[in-house]
Amino acid sequence: MLKGKHILIGVTGGIAAYKTATVIRLLIREGAEVKVIMTERAKDFITPLTLSTLSKNPVLTGFFDPVNGEWNSHVDLGIWADIFLVAPATANSLAKMAAGMADNLLVTTYLSARCPVFIAPSMDLDMLNHPATTINIETLRAFGNIIIEPVSGELASGLTGKGRMAEPEFIVEEIINFLSKKKKLKASGRKTNPHKCGTYQGSS
Repeated sequence: MLKGKHILIGVTGGIAAYKTATVIRLLIREGAEVKVIMTERAKDFITPLTLSTLSKNPVLTGFFDPVNGEWNSHVDLGIWADIFLVAPATANSLAKMAAGMADNLLVTTYLSARCPVFIAPSMDLDMLNHPATTINIETLRAFGNIIIEPVSGELASGLTGKGRMAEPEFIVEEIINFLSKKKKLKASGRKTNPHKCGTYQGSS
């Protein structure tokens, strides 16, 4: 189903970043081509080398390569992607995306993306339940982004509740189901708008 599809993955600085390695592995197994953007804080939780090895592409962390000065174009990345997945999406990154604060390559690329965007939040339960986070998530949903709801379980803080990033298998299944539905709509002659994909309800 994903053969030939370009999947761009944004990784932010949350403990669930380790799960993103499995997401990449599963997407590659399904035939997708994967590129990865990381925030600086994401590197505290998983190394660019790990994700580069799995994705078979260089991992991008800044607007340019400090060694050779090569520019990492957020415009080109946004055009390249068939799907943009942000996983994990921390409260901080959700706030930046909702407000359009383009102070890093990930958010700048998000603002340039022409494709459907999937967002998998991950944070502690009180952060998730805070009105500010609730408003940011609903704002992003209203923009047409697809929110992959976090699940309940034991959290890094030691508390138990909703806030864990959805499991990699579920995330990949949601992407496959979305593309399958989009393909059927296209075959039926109905037009689809990639920026109005938030009505997709998922398979859960």
